[in-house]
Amino acid sequence: MNSTTSTTKEFEQHYSGTLSDYVTAIAWSPQGKTLAATSAAGEVVLWNDGEITTLQTGSGKSVDCVAFSSDGKFLAVGGQDGQVKIWRDNQLIATLENAPAWVDKLAWSHASNQLAFSLGRYVQVWDADSHEVAVTLNFDNSSVLGIDWRRDGQYLAIGGYKGVKIWQNHNWDEEPYVLEMSTVSVAMAWSPDGKFLASGNMDRSVTVLEWNNPDPWVMSGFPGKIRQLAWSEATTQLGIPILASSSVEGIVVWEKLEDDSLGWEARVLTNHVDVICAIAFAPKSFLLASAAADGWLCLWNNAKQVSQVITDVSAGFSSLAWHPEGKLLAAGGEKGELLIYSKVLRSQGFGHS
Repeated sequence: MNSTTSTTKEFEQHYSGTLSDYVTAIAWSPQGKTLAATSAAGEVVLWNDGEITTLQTGSGKSVDCVAFSSDGKFLAVGGQDGQVKIWRDNQLIATLENAPAWVDKLAWSHASNQLAFSLGRYVQVWDADSHEVAVTLNFDNSSVLGIDWRRDGQYLAIGGYKGVKIWQNHNWDEEPYVLEMSTVSVAMAWSPDGKFLASGNMDRSVTVLEWNNPDPWVMSGFPGKIRQLAWSEATTQLGIPILASSSVEGIVVWEKLEDDSLGWEARVLTNHVDVICAIAFAPKSFLLASAAADGWLCLWNNAKQVSQVITDVSAGFSSLAWHPEGKLLAAGGEKGELLIYSKVLRSQGFGHS
């Protein structure tokens, strides 16, 4: 391991608990009071100020995705049994039966209480206010591998074989915009400002589309397929966020250059020795966190060098999520560990050695 870890801890353990199996997904409520976590055993739990509430005990069937609505009122999960369950204030209000489809992707609109979730080659959009399915979208080319709403809620992007299709929320019947590729879009994400859409691909490339520009940038040369993407909320001097992409045990950070013809400049981050499972930027910052099967949770200062390595799991890390204010970082482990780290508050005193 690189000896680039600092002696001063940025984050220290705040909470430690355990689910009965692999932690599949975690998510903070937008207000930051509650953390939801799901497991491969089918558990759904909420952490709130050190207290755990169990919404669902293990059934033996994996729950694979979890998300809060933008107002924090609704919580949705999906998984192996094809059910999408929605809670409101810890009360189960809807169970959408979709067996035998396996629901492994879901996302709430940032602008309304509309929930999009994968059903094989289709995506359904369910409206929590009316309790009705608003639309069923046919991705057609393959199973859906990615779902992401643009921050303004106007566009829904769906990725899979042969690229990404983008539907307009106000006119679902209109043909989607297609970002065509000869490969599979494995991971996909809108930038927080809505100006860019990135796709991490099976052919070891990253595609970045600038909205309203028909010529996307394609960056290649990775050691394997692109598994994760993360955009920063913070922006560079050009006013553009930076993009992190992970492939096998490596991370490449992309920064847009002023000259469009030169595209994006790459910076390679190496420290992990096994497959990276999750990456995410702290809110309004360039602090990047990465969690991997090697059992290391790395913090990268300015998305450049490792500033702290956390090794509190018995096997590997499986997931991570930043608190909306960046003061807490939650992580899940392969052996069911649920961990929360808090930012170390330093005294601002003068004259100390």
